[in-house]
Amino acid sequence: MLKPLGDSTCLVQLGDRIAPAVNRRVHALAALIEASPLPGVIETVPAYAALLVHYDPLVTNYASVADWVLGLAERVAIDATRAPRRIQVPVRYGGESGPDLGAVAASTGLSPAEVVRLHTETEYTVYMMGFTPGFPYLGRLDPRLVVPRLETPRTLVKAGTVAIAGEQTGIYPLDSPGGWRLIGRTSLRLFDPASETPFLFAPGDLVRFVAEAVDDA
Repeated sequence: MLKPLGDSTCLVQLGDRIAPAVNRRVHALAALIEASPLPGVIETVPAYAALLVHYDPLVTNYASVADWVLGLAERVAIDATRAPRRIQVPVRYGGESGPDLGAVAASTGLSPAEVVRLHTETEYTVYMMGFTPGFPYLGRLDPRLVVPRLETPRTLVKAGTVAIAGEQTGIYPLDSPGGWRLIGRTSLRLFDPASETPFLFAPGDLVRFVAEAVDDA
């Protein structure tokens, strides 16, 4: 499904749920658009199940962009995406690194050790990037770990903090406010603006967390 958003954006909806197959189609279409750009198209912004296509309305129009995108969408195949990288993330769970680990355990009826075990047993897909530069939205979380966001977000979450909220887990790349539940911290640097490749993660990457230590919650 395609529809305009304002006078310079086309929304391409490829599904209505969070699913790896749908997300792979989103990124395959984005890659195809970038490989054969239409004059006037500025950028694409992938999400879980949709793709935003931004264009310059002084160069082209919605009808032209929509027809072009529809043609490309018919050519999209899952194997058009790049081979995913597998990245391991070392984490120190609990204590000052993950002050919400105990609360998550109490809320889910699990022990802190079980929370860590479930969080590290899953291989996560980077569905999209956003919020702050380099922040990866990873899914899907084990259903036993699903907890809501904090009612009142913290004003400061340290860079490298690993957190969960709803069916997602993620890592804060910069010191910033945040409302997710903080369960650990990694020493990896997710965002380096001075680097030729500033982001550690890219959509489609596969991520597994590895427990370096578990401190008292």
